[in-house]
Amino acid sequence: MKAALITLVHGRHAHLAAQQRALLASSAPAGDYVVVAMDDPAIRDPHPQLGGTVIRVDSAGANLPLARARNAGARAALARGAELLVFLDVDCLPDPELLAGYVQAAARPKGAGRLLCGPVTYLDPPGPEGYDLKKLRSLDSPHPARPAPEPGDVVPDENPDLFWSLSFAVSAETWQRIGGFCEDYTGYGGEDTDFARLARRSGVGLAWVGGARAYHQWHPTQDPPVQHLADIVRNANLFYSRWGSWPMGGWLDAFRERGLIRGGTGSEHCELVAGDGARTPGNPPAPSGAAPAPSGRRL
Repeated sequence: MKAALITLVHGRHAHLAAQQRALLASSAPAGDYVVVAMDDPAIRDPHPQLGGTVIRVDSAGANLPLARARNAGARAALARGAELLVFLDVDCLPDPELLAGYVQAAARPKGAGRLLCGPVTYLDPPGPEGYDLKKLRSLDSPHPARPAPEPGDVVPDENPDLFWSLSFAVSAETWQRIGGFCEDYTGYGGEDTDFARLARRSGVGLAWVGGARAYHQWHPTQDPPVQHLADIVRNANLFYSRWGSWPMGGWLDAFRERGLIRGGTGSEHCELVAGDGARTPGNPPAPSGAAPAPSGRRL
């Protein structure tokens, strides 16, 4: 089974380089490697030993086109003969067995025809020499908000709200069945939960793959991610209009507690709130700290 690894990038050049070094240590080499550069002309071809290609997706406005970029990466990989699409966040370092784990799970009865998700460990900041790839497994401590089977185990799951786009794989046939990500979402948040709902509507469940582990490289962020407040509010309203429920509940609750939004519960529209209490479509507050996001995602 030809597996293509797809990663989206905007900046994070050091993280991309580290991911490529980790891929070179994979027990099963990637059949293809598709780097999707979003508004980033500085991205160059992957390491020559990896092969692969770079495709470029530019945004139509101020928000990164994450959903559109994933779809573009999938189209490119499928056109190049991919049978299994493996999406890995640019911040993630693949375990040497990640690709083999996803390929094996896709062929097993418990994983075939499902969205396959692997456990992700969030790493502490690296030392001055960066992460020692040979010691990553000693740091294995998957995020507690998601299932983390033992290596070799594949565990089916029917809860679409647990899906995350940090690390997942899907067969070409199942991808076509789902139809890809909804490109109405722009910027950060909600598009992956929407994708999982599309999968469920198409009769596609999840499966957690213990052998497909990844390690998320540290970078500054906030909890809750107020740097993405406007994106999250906009995308939450879009999600509600499509599905009749609210995504990213923990983040919306935290924003309400801080007086940053109103609504986003029941049938009440979610709105940004300015410091004086007036409604505003303007920019979110500036970042002021660094902590993991409650959903386990960082951007």
